[in-house]
Amino acid sequence: MAVMKLSHLNAAGEAQMVDVSGKPETTREATAQAVLCSTEQVVALISDGGLPKGDAVAVARVAGIMAAKKTPELIPLCHPLPLSKVTIGFELDGDRVRILATVRTRGVTGVEMEALTAASMAALTLYDMIKAVDKAAVLGEIKLLAKSGGKSGDYRAAEA
Repeated sequence: MAVMKLSHLNAAGEAQMVDVSGKPETTREATAQAVLCSTEQVVALISDGGLPKGDAVAVARVAGIMAAKKTPELIPLCHPLPLSKVTIGFELDGDRVRILATVRTRGVTGVEMEALTAASMAALTLYDMIKAVDKAAVLGEIKLLAKSGGKSGDYRAAEA
């Protein structure tokens, strides 16, 4: 099996920010998800806007958008990118809320980390909004679903 070289490590094995100055600009997009598992009653409260803290979906959506824009401040080796679009969606089903974050840019490096950060922070914010009624809620299934653009081409996660 071939050994993969990690681009964020130099020859001495030290962390480095990758030099992307020679890469061409392309339109890049990534979609990621996070899932909050709670109870059907709590998901109904989320849906109806009946939580003690108010409209959890609206607050989590804004948190996800803000998180995408702050990714390079949170993840040390990420490049700052001019984001052109961030969308945060919510699929409420039974005792689960699936958060979908899609991020787009025209730049020299991808937006996978921005999408993952946005989905994660929206999920954390949703937890914060419901913790008064369900401290046992679980966050998980954080993963990249798709990406397009750039040298490595398109990626789509296998369906579970």
